[in-house]
Amino acid sequence: MHFDNLNFWKHDHIFDQNRVRAGERRTFIVIVLTVSMMAVEITAGIIYGSMALLADGLHMASHSVALGINAFAYVYARHHAHDMMYSFGTGKVNALGGFSGAILLAMFALIMAWESILRLIQPVEIIYNQAIVVAVVGLLVNSVCVFILGQSKHEDGDNDHHHQHPHHHDYNLKSAYLHVMADALTSVLAIVALLTAKYFGFIWVDPVMGIVGAILIARWSVDLVRTTSGVLLDRQGPEHIRQKIRKSIEADGDSRVADLHLWSIGPNIYAVVIMVIAHAPVSPDEYKARIPGDIGLAHISIEIHQCGNEK
Repeated sequence: MHFDNLNFWKHDHIFDQNRVRAGERRTFIVIVLTVSMMAVEITAGIIYGSMALLADGLHMASHSVALGINAFAYVYARHHAHDMMYSFGTGKVNALGGFSGAILLAMFALIMAWESILRLIQPVEIIYNQAIVVAVVGLLVNSVCVFILGQSKHEDGDNDHHHQHPHHHDYNLKSAYLHVMADALTSVLAIVALLTAKYFGFIWVDPVMGIVGAILIARWSVDLVRTTSGVLLDRQGPEHIRQKIRKSIEADGDSRVADLHLWSIGPNIYAVVIMVIAHAPVSPDEYKARIPGDIGLAHISIEIHQCGNEK
């Protein structure tokens, strides 16, 4: 048998992963700001002999590395979007970048908790005025970074009304967002602790605030690990999308969905495999036409069986 028009049935698996996302552009801007602040603090710490400045600069360096991983994930996914070796495109690189960032966030929380415990046991001398200035400047820079990454949801057009977090689907962006949020939180807690210690003499508040911050950051990390690992392990997609698919297929009263697998293949995009059983089945194209077009399905495969053919 000769197939003259086989190319008509073929399609790519890019799924819009070759475009530059708002999260990518904004992540690079944040990296520039973070690295610049890091360089200033490390340089000033060495020149003026300030351990507070040097420590905060090295802390920002660790987050610069994490943000660099997020930026690399964006670039890699875009540059390899046309690579046919990826069966469903490079969308999961986004989740992998978010997962890597979550692991680094957890490591940062552990280091933060360990250092705080050590300082609780063996308090160190604090140069209050200089440390407060560093914390305030750091808070200003991190607040700008949080604002920049927070605006990406509008540029990427996230219209998901079921989730209120700005980066529920772009896990790579969520990872970068949480890293700058962690920096901002650290600065806020540091300012509160330093002012309390300076004016009331409660030196122990500084390490206690560090422990509190570590716990909050660890919770963010656990949440991000849970969501990104679910994507990487092809966990079933959202229940509300599965229900819409099932109801649309079964709308004729004759067809029944016997099996349905829905999984994420990128930010806001899903693939689905459906087994349909019916007494008088229609064509796969007709079943596909019944499925709403606004639920993010980029790849639909339908297997059809007629009742009475069971063996």
